[in-house]
Amino acid sequence: MWEAANTAYAALSLVTEGFIHCSYPDQVGRTATATDRGREGLILLCIEEAGLPVTVEDCYEIGEQYPHIYGPIPTESVVAALPFPASPDGSFALPPNLPG
Repeated sequence: MWEAANTAYAALSLVTEGFIHCSYPDQVGRTATATDRGREGLILLCIEEAGLPVTVEDCYEIGEQYPHIYGPIPTESVVAALPFPASPDGSFALPPNLPG
């Protein structure tokens, strides 16, 4: 996981699907709620995408474009790693005061 990343972070999806799922800021809360409702211990990685192998696509044909990173994320591209707690109802919301 992120805490164990030394020089690069590679989510399990990089092995199982070939890319790391990402979201734009306006998608983060909705996506986390849909996939991880109520989950504890999440960390929100804020990434500077310049120089990363990012492809924007709708892999699941849901009518929405998401950024996917086709390779590990160098730790130097992570500009912030923020605690990302669920609300009491289990939903997630983008934290205030994001970098950048």
